[in-house]
Amino acid sequence: MQMSYAIRCAFYQLLLAALMLVAMLQLLYLSLLSGLHGQEEQDQYFEFFPPSPRSVDQVKVLLRTALASGGVLDSSGDYRVYRGLLKTTMDPNDVILATHASVDNLLHLSGLLERWEGPLSVSVFAATKEEAQLATVLAYALSSHCPDMRARVAMHLVCPSRYEAAVPDPREPGEFALLRSCQEVFDKLARVAQPGINYALGTNVSYPNNLLRNLAREGANYALVIDVDMVPSEGLWRSLREMLDQSNQWGGTALVVPAFEIRRARRMPMSKTELLQLYQVGEVRPFYYGLCTPCQAPTNYSRWVNLPEESLLRPAYVVPWQDPWEPFYVAGGKVPPFDERFRQYGFNRISQACELHVAGFDFEVLNEGFLVHKGFKEALKFHPQKEAENQHNKILYRQFKQELKTKYPNSPRRC
Repeated sequence: MQMSYAIRCAFYQLLLAALMLVAMLQLLYLSLLSGLHGQEEQDQYFEFFPPSPRSVDQVKVLLRTALASGGVLDSSGDYRVYRGLLKTTMDPNDVILATHASVDNLLHLSGLLERWEGPLSVSVFAATKEEAQLATVLAYALSSHCPDMRARVAMHLVCPSRYEAAVPDPREPGEFALLRSCQEVFDKLARVAQPGINYALGTNVSYPNNLLRNLAREGANYALVIDVDMVPSEGLWRSLREMLDQSNQWGGTALVVPAFEIRRARRMPMSKTELLQLYQVGEVRPFYYGLCTPCQAPTNYSRWVNLPEESLLRPAYVVPWQDPWEPFYVAGGKVPPFDERFRQYGFNRISQACELHVAGFDFEVLNEGFLVHKGFKEALKFHPQKEAENQHNKILYRQFKQELKTKYPNSPRRC
């Protein structure tokens, strides 16, 4: 009996030692992974065993800290900016999807998270004190129940300077305190929100689209800046990463992602093949086709749709910038910011593309990736009370082009 007991003890000791050895070998493997096998092997390892995102408590501390700062005023003094309600860590060479929205249009975030596998940054505009409160409660609820939000999304808040956002009490609004899942948060938002056109806010406050764009892409090397109601093609983030990682030749190049629009009743196409099938029957058309054809025409859609099918993303052809082209693009390096004097609608993206051209950037259209806007853009849907501000932006754009001559005196390019 004593002999049997001793054998069992020896067996358990041996088993414990073996388990400790396995654990030590795993730790040793991880510590030597980057040094012995290189960054590629480490990336493959973490693809199967991703690092844990920030905990809910950590995210909530960041949220409270950002709000407690009281925000900072923008250069005009008209808006109060709260950076980093939510934060995300990012590889310096990563491509961030940067977007902006009024509170009601945050519904579109769910679809963007499904299509874009990389980091995403959104700037939210709250036109009223009540919307600012709703925005902070939403950030609190999304960070609590949506792991993807905690892991991949940065969120910033902008409101009129006369308002200050407050640290949300999770009991207010009371109905949000009862939610228990990410889907429930978005479902609740769908019930309380009144999504529509960002600039049709029904207030006397101008929607600061260029301020929001700059805030969303702040700190990013490569960024794709889009409107929140657009959806990228499936796998675009991964394809961009692979293309950009293979070469460092992209400085001074704006990689244009062709943009389309689709009837709302249709399912969003995932691949170029699906997109072209809908394009051929008129269910998909070039972006701004019925609103401002010259604003997208230089993309040369007829050439793009007839490109041979390829598996790898690459620049397919060069397009010289023409006024008033306003392409959606990915670019790194010293990308000029959007001019924040442009608000509401009209010339806000055209002016930035114009400066890219004068600053020496070349535009190359990508062969496979694309963007799709939800719904056809129609001129009749513009908010009639805001037409005066569009005319103001037209005058400002003429002034802006004259200013570029002074800003880039040695550039042979002009708008």
